[in-house]
Amino acid sequence: MVSAARRILDRVPRPEDFTSAVHDERVVARVGVWFGAAIVILFVTGLVSHLHQNPVWWLPFGPEPAWAYRVTQGLHVAAGFACVPLLLAKLYAVYPRLFVRPVVTGWRHGLERASVGLLVAATVFQVVTGVLNVFQLYVFGFGFTRVHYATSWIVFGAVLVHVGVQLPAVVRGLASGGDLSGSGVRGGHAVPRGGTVPQGGADDVGPRGSDEAQTTRRGFLGAVAVATLTLTALTLGQTWRPLRPVALLAPRDPEAGPQGLAVNKTARGAGVVEAATDPGWALELVGPGGAVRLSRDDLLALDQHEAVLPIACVEGWSATARWGGVRVRDLAALAGGRPDDPVHVQSLQARGSYRESDLPGAYVAHEDTLLALRLDGEDLALDHGFPARIIAPNRPGVLQTKWVARLVVGGAA
Repeated sequence: MVSAARRILDRVPRPEDFTSAVHDERVVARVGVWFGAAIVILFVTGLVSHLHQNPVWWLPFGPEPAWAYRVTQGLHVAAGFACVPLLLAKLYAVYPRLFVRPVVTGWRHGLERASVGLLVAATVFQVVTGVLNVFQLYVFGFGFTRVHYATSWIVFGAVLVHVGVQLPAVVRGLASGGDLSGSGVRGGHAVPRGGTVPQGGADDVGPRGSDEAQTTRRGFLGAVAVATLTLTALTLGQTWRPLRPVALLAPRDPEAGPQGLAVNKTARGAGVVEAATDPGWALELVGPGGAVRLSRDDLLALDQHEAVLPIACVEGWSATARWGGVRVRDLAALAGGRPDDPVHVQSLQARGSYRESDLPGAYVAHEDTLLALRLDGEDLALDHGFPARIIAPNRPGVLQTKWVARLVVGGAA
């Protein structure tokens, strides 16, 4: 049995058996830097989105600048798509190291291999579920937002461990600057400048320092860069208007929908059609001064204001529109509150994660935070929140509550 196992093991390739010039420490280092930069962008912008939806007192977000959330979420989705070719390139460049023997040579090597396994598994999970979320294909049986956020910490932590362990190799790989033709390491073996790899480890085009090997490495890095930029450009148009004509892979046209604006959840999907179109609908406004009910005509009789604001969705799409309605701070004052009192918003929706939202005082006080009644000069379409919805600057679309039924000012019961 031992001899049989040994024969099987002898058939398993070793790192030096992989002869492509791409399996090179310098290539790995450069792709790793690009991939690491994308991971950092994803983590930071994802954290921003999470804190918008789950605020903490020590790091509050405000309404300025109005475009900030659309930029961070657009970057988040673009970086997620960019990770697809970067992850594949990184895996291809390093996969010969899977065949290192012995499997673990010490605690440092064991920590490296464990961090790599965790990093690969968690990153693949994040990329796949993130892309599915952008296309609204919820085929997984869990709450995407919560799991995606938790896994992001695993990815970021694994990246920190991996960089810490591999930092000497990264420094060596980048030390050559733009030179991809000199000495390096492949499969764990140092190679002299201009020399060949012993035991069948030569580049498939000749000596490691040959012009053809250098061209292979540069061509690979160039192809990865082009693929990453192209994929990003073909999706970024759902956020950045100049690229909209070439957004062939973007799952959503931000201007395709009622009144020239996309919709994620329809009134029918939310189960509010009957309640939202009821002629007897009235906003319940509760504050320190008591409770009052305001019909849509009552709201239209109040001072009306307009604000040009983007609606920005967590799926990455965004579009700007002209909204008209009553300032929330005026409604807060009407309910006996202060113009900067926080306001709790409740929708006609009977269920759903985003049927309620909270407007912090800084948002309430801002002149562009509206209980919107109109969109681009017309009454709100039913799918855009008729009879009334919240619109505020620098705020995730899921918190721009539609089909508003009740506003509670300043923590009033």
